[in-house]
Parts: sequence; structure tokens; C-alpha cells
Amino acid sequence: MKKPKIVILGAGYGGLMTTVRLQKQVGVNEADIVLVNKNDYHYETTWLHEASAGTLHHDRVRYDIRDVIDRSKVDFIQDTVVEIKKDEKKVILENGEVDYDYLVISLGGEPETFGIQGLKEYAFGITNVNSSRQLREHIEYQFATYNMEAEKNDTRLTIVVGGAGFTGIEFLGELTNRIPELCREYDIDPHKVKIVCVEAAPTVLPGFDPELVKYAVSQLERKGVEFLIGTAIKECTPEGIFVAKGDEEPYEIKAGTVVWAAGVRGNAIIEKSGFEAMRGRVKVTPELRVPGYEDVFVIGDSSLVINEEINRPYPPTAQISMQQGENVAKNLAKLIRNNQDLEPFEFDNKGTVCSLGENDAIGVVFGKKLTGAKASFMKKVIDNRSLFMIGGTGLLLKKGKFKVF
Repeated sequence: MKKPKIVILGAGYGGLMTTVRLQKQVGVNEADIVLVNKNDYHYETTWLHEASAGTLHHDRVRYDIRDVIDRSKVDFIQDTVVEIKKDEKKVILENGEVDYDYLVISLGGEPETFGIQGLKEYAFGITNVNSSRQLREHIEYQFATYNMEAEKNDTRLTIVVGGAGFTGIEFLGELTNRIPELCREYDIDPHKVKIVCVEAAPTVLPGFDPELVKYAVSQLERKGVEFLIGTAIKECTPEGIFVAKGDEEPYEIKAGTVVWAAGVRGNAIIEKSGFEAMRGRVKVTPELRVPGYEDVFVIGDSSLVINEEINRPYPPTAQISMQQGENVAKNLAKLIRNNQDLEPFEFDNKGTVCSLGENDAIGVVFGKKLTGAKASFMKKVIDNRSLFMIGGTGLLLKKGKFKVF
């Protein structure tokens, strides 16, 4: 009897969690498991803001996929997904194709630019290891070049961050820690450096506890960040950005570095493959399947799960992706054993912590508000827990964060 073939696309938080849980729950004779990822490594997306600012080396945020999968049970293919032929049960890759009986799509998200002119061309993103390395090196280049020029160009030292959500705020926290080091290294007056955060929404960290948001803003302002709230970026140019508040006339902010950290959409492969989606995200069934395609699961940034309490989608986070991965692995094990009694996905929100740099953060953990060193400690605990859940003690000891205070 032919073994069912389970193909998992993407080795982010959700895809890798599905893989490692599935390899424990399924015997080698029960199913063929195939994991497809374009890189041979996984990177911790929630650590990229540190690599981007230069407070953590980019190699610390990634680890080899082969170190955490059971290669006797999982066939790893390093390749890029081009398209999913859902009616033919086939995945087209850049260098071939793979068929499936069950498919798990966990391809991650992409930056949402909302059609703002020039963002793709002139703004830096915090999206993967290479973009983070590029951003860090660009900022260092601007500082290194500043004192070499006969005529000083102060806009080289202006950094604009578009977006005051989690990524933007966490990057600002790391950046305000890094700037004093760069100023010492390149002999620059810190007062010459300007950091501006532009957010179109009426508040920083929309949806987060207002008391904690107030703490975060005051901490970052104390370190020199200027916030333009309720202000939209209208255009990005090689010289900086144009912004406007409401219907006011746009004005220019000249900057040597523009970072876009405002918005994520689902993967373009979703829409290219003909799945019904909203901004690249599929509104999945309670079991995380694609409506009308019971053999296809979608998790992570490309899945849309509604929080029934507020009738809004859950934000795409590492926490929800990993829980989805656990749920899908459990249900796949049932399906290959012809058990159709699948468990619906229920998100167990254990809390959220937003870093504000070394030894500072804000968060709500198990219903309790935390700030400062306590919140920062919990952030590191969460980061370490993620590593432990995927790769056990070995990965935790190799990549974990143990400098807690």
C-alpha cells in the first residue's frame, strides 16, 4: 500500500514546528514527509530587528535546518516554490516539482507597501537575514562616510522608520542602543543623529495596552526618537520621504536611511496559485484547511484566523504560527491513520512582549503587565522557549539568550 506523501512548504516558525512535531508522531513506514525551503537555514524572524541594528550578529539569528529534522524521516529539498497546482496536487519549484497527498503552506509573509511610490526601490526592509545585514551595513556606511566628506551632509545621519508596530518599535529600541556605539566608533557628535518614526495610525503599537504604549514612547523619546503619529508616508525618494497629516500638503524629510516596517501581507504564491485570499491571506477553516481543498493546510502569515471575541483576524505572530504547526501535525497524524475526527485550532495567547532594546521591554504575560528589566527577561524566556520547542536542549544551548540582566 502506497504511503501518503506530506509536503511542507517553508521552514519558518509554523513549517518547522509542523515538521518536528510530525516526525515524532508518525512512523517511518506511515508517511513520506518532505520539507521544502529556499534556504538551508531557519531564521528567527523575531530577532531580525537586532541583526538590522547591529546589536546581534546576523549568524546568531539563524540555524541549519538539518540540525533539527530527523533525516531518516524527513526529505529536505532546498528550492524555491514557484506555484501550487492545487487541482493536480503538485508543487512547481524552480528546479523541479513535487506531488503531494497532503500539503502544508507555511511560506511566510511579504512587506505590504500599500502602493506607496518609491518604497520598494529606496526603503530598506527587515524581512530576512540578508535584508537585515544590508540595512546594518548601510547605516554603518553612512556613519563611516560622514566624517570623510569635506562638506558635511547631516542628512546621512537621519534615519526614518516607517511604522510604529512591533517591528518598528523593536528596531528603534535596538537602534537607540547602537547609535552611541557608532558615534564613538566614527567620532560623531550624537546630537547630529536624528531618528524619526512615522506612523499613519493614531497611536504607537495599535491594539496594545495604552499604559504600556505610553511607557514605550517615553523611553524611546528620552533616547532621541521623534514620533510623527497620525502621519502617512506619501512617497519615498533617494533623498528621503514625503509625509502628510490628513489632507495637509505633503512635506519632505531628508534622510540617508529609510526603513519600512509597516505592514505584512501573505505570500504572493497564494494568489498566483489561485487560492481565494485577502492580501495574500487565506481565511482557513477551523482545522486550518483551505475551504474546498481538504488536503491543503495554510498556517503562519498566509493564514487568516478570526478572533471571535472581537471579530478581527489574529495578528500574524511567531506564537500563533507555532501553535498552528502543532495543531496541523496532530491532525495530519490522524488523517494518515484514517481518523477524520480533527481538532479545531484554538489560539492560546500566552502573552506578548515588545522589546525596547537591551534590558528594557513592555509586555502582557499571563494577564500581567510588565515593563523594564522584568519584561526584557520574559522576552528572552520567550525567545529561548521557541528554540527549545523546535530543537530541544541542544539548540537552546547553541543559540539561546542567557544574558538576562
